[in-house]
Amino acid sequence: MNQLENVKEEDVKEKRNINDSESANNNNNNPRKTVSPAPGEHPLQYNYTFWYSRRTPSRPANTQSYEQNIRQMGTVASVEQFWRFYSHLARPGDLTSHSDFHLFKEGIKPMWEDEANKNGGKWIIRLRKGLASRFWENIILAMLGEQFMVGEEVCGVVVSIRFQV
Repeated sequence: MNQLENVKEEDVKEKRNINDSESANNNNNNPRKTVSPAPGEHPLQYNYTFWYSRRTPSRPANTQSYEQNIRQMGTVASVEQFWRFYSHLARPGDLTSHSDFHLFKEGIKPMWEDEANKNGGKWIIRLRKGLASRFWENIILAMLGEQFMVGEEVCGVVVSIRFQV
């Protein structure tokens, strides 16, 4: 192995160790060091962050309580990182009522108050019970694969589990 290859290998190991230690020390809502694809991985056009929130239906929602309730789960930068992360997530159909999964471009919080979302809109699609998991997977794969062809218009997607009584 020549010196250049040795230096690159040491840099990769060092970056992974930094990311691991910073992730362990950070609160779920704090910004984290930018994730990058490992050598040989297939990079996504944007890095994406998974978020989770659950609210109590009897309590009124306000911006402050919403922001305190949302949890950053992880960020992915490549196809391989996405599948490693996604394969360990519960499927939306298995979540309890009033639970949400969010997948947004890195740096954009899944809140209307985020500057990137202020002038945005949303589509609401209601599905029969049992279809949410499949639809969620299809929509996030389309977003990650840049299939919407609207430039930078789409910031993220959300699946909200609400059981009708």
